Amino acid sequence: MINGFILKEFGKRIKELRLSKNLSQEKLSHETGFHRTYIGMVERGERNISLTNITVFAKVFQIELNKLMDFSSIDPSHSYKEYEIKSLK
Repeated sequence: MINGFILKEFGKRIKELRLSKNLSQEKLSHETGFHRTYIGMVERGERNISLTNITVFAKVFQIELNKLMDFSSIDPSHSYKEYEIKSLK
């Protein structure tokens, strides 16, 4: 499903931002107030994240919410498997 793909893409984005700031999951947990395991689950796309928590990440990374949530490259008519196949090529 597309929802799973979006969660994975969002998680990758969070991980990339965290690494670009040279933050460990532990350090990011202190910055956000979220548990380290929750951050790991978000990064792997295993947790559906609330808008409130997305806003916390945006503030910590000093990025506009709309940029953090830009999924314009995703076609909602495609399934997750179609995106998975494209990303493997």
